Amino acid sequence: MARSPVVLPDSPLIERVLWPFQQFAHRESAGGVVLLVTTVVALVWANSPWAESYHYVWERTFTVGAPGFGLSLSLHHWINDGLMAVFFFVVGLEIKRELLVGELSTRRGAAFPIAGAVGGMVVPAAIYAAINAGGPGAAGWGIPMATDIAFALGVLALLGPRVPLALKVFLAALAIVDDIGAVLVIALFYTADLSLGALAWAGGALVLLVLANLSGVRHPAVYAVVGLVLWVAVLYSGIHATIAGVLLAMTIPARTRLDPDQFLERAQAALDDFERGSGGHTTVLTNEEQQEALQRLEELCEAAQAPLLKLEDKLHAVVAFGIMPLFALANAGVPLSRDVAGVLGEPISLGIILGLLLGKPLGITAAAWLAVRSGLAAKPANVPWPAVHATGWLAGIGFTMSIFIAGLAFPSAAELTAAKLGVLAASLAAGLVGWALMRKATAGLAAEAA
Repeated sequence: MARSPVVLPDSPLIERVLWPFQQFAHRESAGGVVLLVTTVVALVWANSPWAESYHYVWERTFTVGAPGFGLSLSLHHWINDGLMAVFFFVVGLEIKRELLVGELSTRRGAAFPIAGAVGGMVVPAAIYAAINAGGPGAAGWGIPMATDIAFALGVLALLGPRVPLALKVFLAALAIVDDIGAVLVIALFYTADLSLGALAWAGGALVLLVLANLSGVRHPAVYAVVGLVLWVAVLYSGIHATIAGVLLAMTIPARTRLDPDQFLERAQAALDDFERGSGGHTTVLTNEEQQEALQRLEELCEAAQAPLLKLEDKLHAVVAFGIMPLFALANAGVPLSRDVAGVLGEPISLGIILGLLLGKPLGITAAAWLAVRSGLAAKPANVPWPAVHATGWLAGIGFTMSIFIAGLAFPSAAELTAAKLGVLAASLAAGLVGWALMRKATAGLAAEAA
């Protein structure tokens, strides 16, 4: 999670002016708010007198590279295959961090959200598959499995400090496991014909990335260049290009070159040198001793940080306020000129709605309860079962990931429209019901705390 900005009394005017906007950007609910606004804009645009321009803009072709040696894709595909690879890269960084040091790093810590996530994927998929078995919508069984972590955490953040930290951690960990499931589903079941040559290039790039990690290479430019080769190779392989983002994330170093004690010792020595060089009337601009001390401090700070955490922090705002809203703008513009009620009653929409609204809360609550009952997992003491059930409803906000998988499952415009309408309707209902249930469940916790 990105760090909140700090503004000092003597900060420059521009920093003081921008501080309220920076504070908003670092709230957990901010990304969900921006995502909601862009979704509304897309829906209004696609159903306005300028609806043709909506489709024209996203289907325009852009070429990157030299003539005869470039990559030509529509703007829609650049967003879904290119920018969303960056989104999946950040998801991969979060997954790796959780596996190494987070809630998924220990058996007891991981068992509770893992059980809930598995139940929250299997039950919705089964409900959808039962409704669409043998029909034209059968391929969409993966759509209701997904959870939009930005929207879900955003709704939870609207309730403020009354929500215990353990509950936020549970939802975040559950969504991370859900993301792992979504990545596997995309890679294994929504893949076109494979190109062995392109896969060989992808494998070679992945090996280079692993060797760079093992060799101690930490500069992001190296991983960016080889990662770009990996993305192009995966794009041509038949596997969806966004998988390259997750693969690249797994190779980013998570180690530091200095442990905290080493950093403190060497940083203190550099600060002492800086202090000794502060005599006289010189400034840092003319004092070589202070310049050298600052340079050492900068190098020490770099060595004491993990590249994985630095990248996750730097890309947080890019994804939350750039890539995801742009994805929503390009994909949520569903024409509503047809009989909306009739479309929502079609098997595709109905399967998604029941999967997200019935399958998610039922699957998550039941699987988590069974894991605790069997002794495989331990429920946090300050997370009551009504709050777990409410979390299951919030996990029914599929939105970004569900729409993304729908685009892979349905090439037909009619089927895709039905799927998107189902996702939008279910996500809205899940968010409202989840908020109300969580508000009621956490009211008791707030009263107990008081």
